[in-house]
Amino acid sequence: MPDIDRRSALTGAAALLGASLARPAHAAASSIVTTRKGRVAGTREGGLHVFRGLRYGQDTAPRRFQAPLAPDGWTGTADAGAFAPSCPQQGKQEPESEDCLFLNIWTPGPDPRAKRPVMLYIHGGAYSNGSVVDPLTYGDRLAAQGDVVVVTVNHRLNIFGYLYLARLDPRFADSGNAGQLDLILALQWVRDNIAAFGGDPGNILVFGQSGGGAKIATMMAMPAAAGLFHRAITMSGQQVTASGPLNATKRAQAYLARLGVKADDLSFLLSRSTAQLVEALAAEDPILGGGLYMGPVLDMTHLLRHPFWPDAPPQSQAIPMMLGNTHDETRAFIDPHGSKLKGLDWSNLAARIAPELRMDLSPEWIVAQYRARYPDWSAERIFYAATTAGRSWPGQVLEAEARARADAPTWVYQVDFASPTQPERGAPHTMDIALAFGTLDAPGSFTGTGAGAQAASRALMQRFLAFARCGDPNGAGMVPWPQYRLDGRQTMIVDVDSRVESDPRGWERELFARVPYIQPGS
Repeated sequence: MPDIDRRSALTGAAALLGASLARPAHAAASSIVTTRKGRVAGTREGGLHVFRGLRYGQDTAPRRFQAPLAPDGWTGTADAGAFAPSCPQQGKQEPESEDCLFLNIWTPGPDPRAKRPVMLYIHGGAYSNGSVVDPLTYGDRLAAQGDVVVVTVNHRLNIFGYLYLARLDPRFADSGNAGQLDLILALQWVRDNIAAFGGDPGNILVFGQSGGGAKIATMMAMPAAAGLFHRAITMSGQQVTASGPLNATKRAQAYLARLGVKADDLSFLLSRSTAQLVEALAAEDPILGGGLYMGPVLDMTHLLRHPFWPDAPPQSQAIPMMLGNTHDETRAFIDPHGSKLKGLDWSNLAARIAPELRMDLSPEWIVAQYRARYPDWSAERIFYAATTAGRSWPGQVLEAEARARADAPTWVYQVDFASPTQPERGAPHTMDIALAFGTLDAPGSFTGTGAGAQAASRALMQRFLAFARCGDPNGAGMVPWPQYRLDGRQTMIVDVDSRVESDPRGWERELFARVPYIQPGS
């Protein structure tokens, strides 16, 4: 493995804005914009102005586990023609560096008078992996079709962004939510600079899939994020409760033990190489077992309450919010051809479901309820339905219901469009990324590029763009999409022929509502 620290230093020295990566082959003339810190040169691509690797925060390596700092200014014109490194992680995203606080912009034109809606995307991968250098999340189609400014953001992940050390060493009071503070700094940068790129700083929508949605839900309860965004969309990503400080400390201690650092002297933690820090992520989680969980912490400094418990956070109740999930979430990360499904039958179905649930409910009873309700369903179909309803969906339901009780403007969608390229996956987790961005042909897309996928994508993009413009996913020529209310639970079904249904999967919602849901990692 190459020396990641040395590579980081070379990358930073090569270019302030991550120009160590190749400029796209199709790039044409440059596009120059003046930010508050200095001038940047992006590229002209297919009628758009594109800026990659814009620095919004200083290199975090010299200040590990601390709050981010805004960048210094520069003279001359900095190159913004290539993506910058992503945060180091177990799921590799080459190149990687602790110097990873960069964002990217696609805009129809950098005229400050344009005041276009801004759509800022936060990637998934829980809180430990992922990056917006993924072609699935390129913003060119959204920007071009919707006449909006698209921003995508990288930030610190895993131990770099969420290792809670505050109870072990007061120097690291911000460590448990450093990744969240990065996102808040990025939003401040957008507020201060986006007008120069043709965006409206008074109309910023944040949207994110999986962990990206969870980060948004968490920011909705963080005082420092108040006023920095004006609409929110979470795509298969919720955060009902955050990690408690006691459990977060136990995880930090397990990590330090794996790293070989004593908890009473964290100075050695600062001298370990980036590669060593990532390797120690193989520590076992002392609470959940399996891989080490990292996520936001109820530190009573930056996060003073759980994101959506006991209610929807008052500070963001006026913000219009859209929440979505896919019909077959777990078909993405429980392989239909893998060991968990191999030999599945009625005799072992309950035992196979049990470890996948996030609700303490008898799996034998669950199977019996499904079989009585749906006698023609196969064991595999019940497996995926129950694991989706008892693992990946409850957080969205709880958040939507909490906002409905608060009379907060809320809309809910469900993606039913099933993959034509991998039909055994159904409508899996991540399906709505390509549909929302219009990147149907990108590597990793489940959608295919056929007429059905194009219809589902148009439907979702149209709603996202309307929501970005005015905080309401309705508009001329669209089927009315009512707000989510407890008396109807109206939900937009995204499919080849999209439609609104009242309380789809209501039976499953009620089945799992019999017991409390506690966010994994809390």
